[in-house]
Amino acid sequence: MLKKTIAYTDYNGTTRKEDFYFNLTQAEVTELEVSVEGGIVEMINRIVAAQNGKVIIETFKDIILRAYGEKSPDGRRFIKNQEVRDAFTQTEAYSKLFMELATDAKAASEFVNGIVPPKTEKAAPADQSAEAPAVPEN
Repeated sequence: MLKKTIAYTDYNGTTRKEDFYFNLTQAEVTELEVSVEGGIVEMINRIVAAQNGKVIIETFKDIILRAYGEKSPDGRRFIKNQEVRDAFTQTEAYSKLFMELATDAKAASEFVNGIVPPKTEKAAPADQSAEAPAVPEN
């Protein structure tokens, strides 16, 4: 989970400094990996190499919004739904983060690396004959 502190000025002219949280679970990363040919990292590399600005922007917007959520008060859940995403995109904090990631390759790389879960060692299946299909690592 990535906690990003963003300073911004709201629409009433009040300067704010708030913490925002971003996270992709292993399940979400796996879903992204299998949904695009070659996986998400390869897709981003192809887009950047082609220097397709429109697709780069769309991809980063998608990644930011897939990862954004709010922690439940008890910390057991990370709430991600359209209402939460819409509320975030309607703030200047979103605009500031989006522009930072769109214009700073190092910040974008750190963001993506911060939202994906650390790689974990896979346990060997108890019954080798019932092995699950291989899923690409992130």
